[in-house]
Amino acid sequence: QVQLVESGGGSVQAGGSLRLSCAASVYDANRYAYGWFRQAPGKGREGVAAISRNGGTTTYADSVKGRFTISKDNAKNIMYLQMDSLKSEDSAMYYCATGLTSWSSPALLDDRAYSYWGKGTLVTISS
Repeated sequence: QVQLVESGGGSVQAGGSLRLSCAASVYDANRYAYGWFRQAPGKGREGVAAISRNGGTTTYADSVKGRFTISKDNAKNIMYLQMDSLKSEDSAMYYCATGLTSWSSPALLDDRAYSYWGKGTLVTISS
């Protein structure tokens, strides 16, 4: 059973930065695609960023393009989400997800692409 553990959430002021991490208990990280999703109170889950199985392709929601960067360290089985120029509307619970999906961008922002989910880490941006 794959387990995902997110960390790095917190409270920062608008314009600041945070880096989220997602540690995955997978045998070969190259076989898995990864995604970051978020859900704000009263809103649906939104795909934020994703990286393909071999790490060759990344995809971002329009709302975060140019501000967020997804990456992964296959040797450590850790995925990251670097979030810069944060806005109050970025406040949400952030979840990482993974799966042996063959879907490619932009479908990797669809939560149906993933089989395994973490429990989330809270990001709060104050204006």
